[in-house]
Amino acid sequence: MIIQLPEDVKYIINTLQEAGYQAYAVGGCVRDTILGREPQDWDITTSACPDEIKALFRHTIDTGIQHGTVTVMRSHVGYEVTTYRIDGEYEDNRHPKSVSFTDNLKLDLERRDFTINAMAYNEDRGLIDEFDGIGDMERKVIRCVGDAGERFDEDALRMLRAVRFSGQLGFSIEKQTRQAIPVRAGNLKDISAERIRVELTKLLTAKDAGMLREAYATGMTAVFLPELDQMMETDQKNPHHIYTVGEHSIHGVEVMNFFFGRTSGKWDTGIVPIYVLETAKELIEGLTEKQHVILCLTMLLHDAGKPETMTIDEKGIGHFYGHPQQSEKAAVRILRRLTFDNETIRMVKRLVYWHDYAFSDSLKAMRRAVSKMGRDLFPLLFLVQFCDILSQNPELFRAKLERVQKAVDLWREILHAGYALELRDLEVTGKDIMALGIKPGPQIGELLQRLLEEVLEFPEKNRREILLKMASEWIENG
Repeated sequence: MIIQLPEDVKYIINTLQEAGYQAYAVGGCVRDTILGREPQDWDITTSACPDEIKALFRHTIDTGIQHGTVTVMRSHVGYEVTTYRIDGEYEDNRHPKSVSFTDNLKLDLERRDFTINAMAYNEDRGLIDEFDGIGDMERKVIRCVGDAGERFDEDALRMLRAVRFSGQLGFSIEKQTRQAIPVRAGNLKDISAERIRVELTKLLTAKDAGMLREAYATGMTAVFLPELDQMMETDQKNPHHIYTVGEHSIHGVEVMNFFFGRTSGKWDTGIVPIYVLETAKELIEGLTEKQHVILCLTMLLHDAGKPETMTIDEKGIGHFYGHPQQSEKAAVRILRRLTFDNETIRMVKRLVYWHDYAFSDSLKAMRRAVSKMGRDLFPLLFLVQFCDILSQNPELFRAKLERVQKAVDLWREILHAGYALELRDLEVTGKDIMALGIKPGPQIGELLQRLLEEVLEFPEKNRREILLKMASEWIENG
């Protein structure tokens, strides 16, 4: 097997080999290249010790020197070069008590998590596959190197990584590997929220994000996302829903990823009307990967407040009055606990709060809605509403989808017309109001807001002379 290595990777490997050391590309970059995926980064493993690595390259950074890792900089890109090592006993489900270096590649590969991540390659020896990673890739399974229990005891995050890789690659988790998870799921309590956040984010945006159900089934979410467990166990008892709250939410994530072109093919995409597909494609155009993450988090958490707001009427039908507000609070609490950044929290909070908003079918109402929610919330909110509806009862969602599509059409019309929707869109500013004799203070903002309300009602009034005349009259009349 021949793998095309980047020139800088070849340079680093060749430099180490010419100095008498062994060196290979290793891990995820080898796996992804074989699978035809673009590696996010290239790691190199070597028999050279850190000081020997540093002596061979002009620009290096001691990124993990105590664990044998030196970052070699080439063309402003960092490549982690790590000495073959053997980990000592683990005491906290995360860190070995000690690390010792070795010149034996197999011993280094033995400590890695999964067989598909324990392959090495250089152009001289070709592929080194001591644990049948290629075979597991052909069988499409995630299998631990050696004893799964030992691998998970060494680093509890590997359990969640198994689910994440399964979701990203569309592989199943090998039987013994999966059986080792439930009895150790509680060990995730020793893993930092930051590391869990990274794995959860990658899983939620994977083509098979539905593997989150495995994290629930094996007891992992009970540790880092207990709210999901409660959602999974809440039957909605409502004709508009055919799933529990949790299933509905995960299904919503799956639909969102489908819109972004990532799908496992495990659910019936044929139920999505053509006009929704076309609209979703338009709405997604230009969105960033971060916005994709925000949308998936929103779908996961948009109904997080349902379990605690649920009431059942005399007919046995479930209702969830006030759940958007309660879900907003829950989403903020969860995202802060998982150490998401402030911008992500702010956007998810707003989308969750407004996710159930019923748009009217008039331009005037749409102008006010956009002004109230914020122009930047669109088109994300429309995507959220489409996914929410498509995760409900298929027999009842046609009229709901058409209502959202009508809102999208009105929104497009508003954008095309260039209506004033925010204070910054007015043809006058605070300085213009002060020129009328108003001193700096809250009255200026109040006057501008009144002007905006007038313009939202009558867009044709957004002309400088008209606005100044109205403001003058208001000032004169007190």
